[in-house]
Amino acid sequence: MDESVAGQQRSEFGITRISKKFGSYTALQDVSFSVIPGEILGLIGPNGAGKSTLLECVAGLLTAATGTVWWQGRILPLKKRKQVIWYQPDATLPFARQRVVTTLTFFRKIHCASKADLNRLVRLLGLSPVLKKPLETLSKGFRRRVQLALALLSRQPLLMLDEPFDGFDIRQTLSMMDLLRSYRDKRSMILSIHQLTEAEKICNRFLLLDQGRVLGLGTLDELRTQAGLTADANLEEVFLAIT
Repeated sequence: MDESVAGQQRSEFGITRISKKFGSYTALQDVSFSVIPGEILGLIGPNGAGKSTLLECVAGLLTAATGTVWWQGRILPLKKRKQVIWYQPDATLPFARQRVVTTLTFFRKIHCASKADLNRLVRLLGLSPVLKKPLETLSKGFRRRVQLALALLSRQPLLMLDEPFDGFDIRQTLSMMDLLRSYRDKRSMILSIHQLTEAEKICNRFLLLDQGRVLGLGTLDELRTQAGLTADANLEEVFLAIT
């Protein structure tokens, strides 16, 4: 089989026609999309739309019934996906009984990040007060900050983060968005976001998913055109019109 993927000159990562069933239930149906280098792609949809299932299939944690994952124009086999993708599930709590500083230092070393990299993230994420505490004792917001630190210490060129802003207030969310934007020159991102107002603030393009099907893919302006809405329509109005 020729492993080249034609027609993807602007993209470096994507999936083609991924489908997934659980028994008779179709969780994903022919989902295809690509990621442009340096962009933040928002994966948007209600609870049960298939967002987490899609990310798990792409990461290789679930076996898709059909579909292809590709990277830089070539098929990305399952055994190599960890080299390209860092997937941060919503509820994962690695080494929960270890102190935060122990976990962060371990991840820094295995990803060959510098002490300066870690110190910067500790400062920007405000983790100094909890470094000596076990991860399992932290509040939801601090747990989420540690998860972001682990993701940003990684060296994979594609980050897939499931609900990265859950547990933050408005000011904290805006601060975390600024932090993620500062890493766009180093990697692309797929963010699964439930709150549409948050997605509109940070994402360059949006993949609208509902009942396992792609209903729209593009910039907000492109989706407004698809929905037949005016230039002042927000993402929530666009999503409601398309779905």
